[in-house]
Amino acid sequence: MKIAVDAMGGDNAPQVVVEGIERARDEWKDLEFVLYGKESAIKEYLKNDERITIVHTDEQILGTDEPVRAIRSKKDASMVLAARSVKDGENDALFSLGNTGALLAAGIFIVGRIKQVARPALMPTLPVTNSPLGVNMLDVGANAEAKAAYLQQWAVMGSIYAHDVKKIDKPRIALLNNGTEYDKGDTLHKDAYMLLKDTEGINFIGNIESGDILTGKADVIVTDGFTGNAALKATEGTATILLSELKDALLNNGIFTKMGAAIVAPSLKGMRKMFDTSQAGGAVLLGLKSPVVKAHGDADSKTVYYTVKQIYDMLTNDTINKANKYFEQMSAEK
Repeated sequence: MKIAVDAMGGDNAPQVVVEGIERARDEWKDLEFVLYGKESAIKEYLKNDERITIVHTDEQILGTDEPVRAIRSKKDASMVLAARSVKDGENDALFSLGNTGALLAAGIFIVGRIKQVARPALMPTLPVTNSPLGVNMLDVGANAEAKAAYLQQWAVMGSIYAHDVKKIDKPRIALLNNGTEYDKGDTLHKDAYMLLKDTEGINFIGNIESGDILTGKADVIVTDGFTGNAALKATEGTATILLSELKDALLNNGIFTKMGAAIVAPSLKGMRKMFDTSQAGGAVLLGLKSPVVKAHGDADSKTVYYTVKQIYDMLTNDTINKANKYFEQMSAEK
């Protein structure tokens, strides 16, 4: 199994990319890596090139680049070359910490989507209060507008992913809505609810409200990209503000407060661990012919390692092909 890596994407590339890849290489002996990027910069951090190949290019896609234009104009960019190698069958999966929009474009226009999937969806893993597995939510930005049939397809793919990668026997699938009753929401959500409840092979548990995203009531949450992105950013922003305010309250209010902070510090480690999503890996672009995974731009080497594990599990379990077969069967039965 070979993974194509955009070694130049991300805030701390290529150092964290190389360090994470080497750790993963040492862990899984049946994995090979092809790193696309500036050879001299990659070799500066590469300790051992066993099962690691470098494809040199000086061109890269920046975070400020317009995604589609960059994919079309920067033909020799590290991300583009990596994506093309997956399309041509030279590598089995694509991994990048770079420009999210560009990776979405590369996945859709270069790697290509599964024939029966109308629109691919972006799916990250969010922390929950009662499980180290977190919750998957899709779509969080690949599609600002959606149809009920799209949400049905995303639910199926999310369920297969949660079963294969997170080892959940019957993943609980929920629809993000403005109420838990079956008849809540606009036409899109009402139609999606009716489709999901009759979809074979998934464990649909009904609607879930945004206040319950992190409570662990569902394993996979399905929504349109506009709502999903807004919910994701609101959740991340709230968590960041709360942790910052808590730290300020404990450290900047006198000696007695600092003494109290020292006493409760061990208990607060659990809260910090909950919001540490590095072990969850990256966000998966589901609905493509091969695994395409995006880790956060400021990810560290530990996140890179766990993202490789995520891809490894998808390849080992043939997750993409399972979704393909499901939709082929669904199409044949119509």
